[in-house]
Amino acid sequence: MPRYARIVAPAALLFAAVLSLVAGLAFGGGAAPLPIADPGAVVRWGLPISALIVNLSAALAIGPIVLACFALTAGTPEYNRALDIAAGSAAVWTVASATSGFMIFLTIYLEPVTFDDRFGQLLARFLTDTELGKSWLTVMLIAAAVTVLCFAVRNQTVLLFVAALTIAGFVQLASQGHTGGTADHDDAVSALWLHVTAAAVWLGGLTALALVQSTLTGSKLRDVVSRYSSLALICFVVVAASGYISAEIRVGTLENLASPYGVLLLVKVAALVVLGAFGALQRRFLISRMSRNDTGARRYFWWLAAAELAFMGVASGVAAALARTATPRPEVAIADQVNPSPAEILTGSPLPPVPTVSTWLSSWNPDLLWTLVSAFLAFFYLAGVWRLRRRGDRWPLHRTVLWLAGVALLFYVTNGPMNVYQDYLFSIHMLAHMLLAMVIPVLLVPGAPITLIMRAVRKRTDGSRGVREWTMLTVHSRYMRVLTNPIVAAAIFAGSLWAFYYTPLFSWAVSDHVGHYWMIVHFLASGYLFVMVLIGVDPLPYRAPYPMRLLILLATMAFHAFFGLGIMSSTGLLLADWYGAMGWGTSALADQQVAGGITWSIGEIPTVTMAIIVAIMWSHSDAKESRRTDRQADRDGDAELTAYNDMLAAQAERDGK
Repeated sequence: MPRYARIVAPAALLFAAVLSLVAGLAFGGGAAPLPIADPGAVVRWGLPISALIVNLSAALAIGPIVLACFALTAGTPEYNRALDIAAGSAAVWTVASATSGFMIFLTIYLEPVTFDDRFGQLLARFLTDTELGKSWLTVMLIAAAVTVLCFAVRNQTVLLFVAALTIAGFVQLASQGHTGGTADHDDAVSALWLHVTAAAVWLGGLTALALVQSTLTGSKLRDVVSRYSSLALICFVVVAASGYISAEIRVGTLENLASPYGVLLLVKVAALVVLGAFGALQRRFLISRMSRNDTGARRYFWWLAAAELAFMGVASGVAAALARTATPRPEVAIADQVNPSPAEILTGSPLPPVPTVSTWLSSWNPDLLWTLVSAFLAFFYLAGVWRLRRRGDRWPLHRTVLWLAGVALLFYVTNGPMNVYQDYLFSIHMLAHMLLAMVIPVLLVPGAPITLIMRAVRKRTDGSRGVREWTMLTVHSRYMRVLTNPIVAAAIFAGSLWAFYYTPLFSWAVSDHVGHYWMIVHFLASGYLFVMVLIGVDPLPYRAPYPMRLLILLATMAFHAFFGLGIMSSTGLLLADWYGAMGWGTSALADQQVAGGITWSIGEIPTVTMAIIVAIMWSHSDAKESRRTDRQADRDGDAELTAYNDMLAAQAERDGK
């Protein structure tokens, strides 16, 4: 089988995908003639087919890149072949994206294809003036950039940024599918983005593995398959969770599962269950047998990979058909509502109940991305601690408790009542900001995750880069040396307040879902960096002396208080066209002043706490140094003090002469 894997496995994927797409379109009516403004059979069938090619080629672009970053050794034949596959697939992605955008243009404008100026102007207007057109143009440009970079770049570090660029293209793809009703738009886009990205890494990684298998021999094949299996398990969890959320948004009740959309969804779920069983079989039996150089296990693995790709093709074809099938739960736009309120126009959702003690305890707005992030942070930390304990190593209990407390608070801030009210009340937004930047890092940093990774994750010896290697590379990089300078970290931490709230970044973070995620990541990262350089125990390129740390803390505390007092005393709203238009019946300016008080008061408590911790660490450091000096004196008879006294005596004798 390995000789034919390069042909059989991709062929099984493509055949199953096309067959499932055609069957799904026929069953769900996704390519049926429209009673009004029908674009024609070529467009009706060509659009879902081109969308399927977009999905498959995008997966075959990101999968090999991720495999090269985390499973393959740079410079080897399999590494270079994987990047060649990614480059070729990205080129197909570019052409397919252009075709899909053109098909959608024909669907909307219903224009016959001509080569005159008017047709070109309409197409240019669609690509540059409409959100859908700009989205497809962005996807095409990203795909073209990935094509060039995969041909030109072979450095693993740079390749990691190419992977990030590729994933950014999936954000645009996610915004083009069924995105739920107005109130569910953000949740639908997040779920679809996670679903598409994880499925692409899963599918693309396995296909790349089949295509490079001829260069993998002996233990190398076992190691790469094992690493891919770990990635696939994470992708399976993300695909299952995001798929459930997407189904809940688009289907709603169980009765709707009997609709064409619901039946196709059940087919996709069945394919996912089978894929999960394949993954369990692979991890539980085949990899362990491959570790014992069982040639039969290797042969079975390739048959299993071909079957798994066939079911992935079924899931991909059905997914493309679902994108063209009407959802049983109708999508209601703001324009279709009667007299929408300002809050509904701005946020896409009605005002929540006035915050009280009861609503604060009962209000939740789950965010799938941060739920998964919190779950993975807790799980992998506990898995690392468990691995240490199994081999007899100790890990301080307080580190685990503090880490889990920080993760729990992160989950609460991003999913609880603050996520319900922060779009409507500036004070709640500021409370979430302070917790993200000031409180959560104070809990997470003492957990020493970098130290845990260094001790719990096995070191690779084949030149590839796993979590441990990427962490070490980051910690010892020249950029981290600059960022971990306490003055730089403090400038980023404190300067972000002014740069965020007094620039258009504030409006972007409040009104755009991507901007909102950027805000959370930035404040969490800047706060973590600041706390790490002051009280962290993880290894860093540079450690400032304790007096310098205390001075930086005092300066930051003063800067923070000045910012909070500035907001409290302000007579104008920072974001008047947003928070001033919500219609709570209370003064938006008074709420902004409350936000300033939160900045000044709550923001100072963690700072004082860190100052106390730094003072304690300083004291312990002095005591430790004193004990070290005493032990040295006991060993050499206080030779250092004797030499010093002899020097003083000699100096006095010379002065007397």
